[in-house]
Amino acid sequence: MYHDNFLPMHEGNPMLLLNFSHPLTDEHQAQLAALLGTSPTVRDIPVNIDRSLPLADAALELVAAANLSPVEWQTEPLLINPPGLAPLALVLIATIHGRCGYFPPILNIRPILDSLPPRFEIAEIVNLQPLRDEGRATR
Repeated sequence: MYHDNFLPMHEGNPMLLLNFSHPLTDEHQAQLAALLGTSPTVRDIPVNIDRSLPLADAALELVAAANLSPVEWQTEPLLINPPGLAPLALVLIATIHGRCGYFPPILNIRPILDSLPPRFEIAEIVNLQPLRDEGRATR
C-alpha cells in the first residue's frame, strides 16, 4: 500500500534511506524503486546495541552513525528502515523526529507467506507524519 500523501522526491533529490535493519536485497531495491519512482540512496547503519545500557543512549549512537549534519537532518528527504527491536525503534524514531522536526516515513517489511527459505518483501511505505497529524486532530 502506498500512501498518496507521501512525496517520493524533493526537487530532484533522491530519498536517503537510513537502514537500521538487515541489508536490503536486489529485490527489495527494485520494490523501493517501484514505490518511490526512483532508487533511494541507501545508508546501512549497523545495529548492535548493549541491552544493559539505556535505549536513549543507543538511539543517540545510531543517529550519530547516520553521519548527517544538523542541516541535512532538516533538509534531506529521509526514509527509515527501523531496527527490529520495537522499543529501540520507538526511541530511535522519537530521536529522529527531534532532529528533523517531523516523523519520517518508514518501511514495513513483512515475511512472504510460505517461502522457503524465509524471504521478506517491502509491504508498504508508511508516512508517519499524517498519521500523527490525524491522531492529534481527534484528541
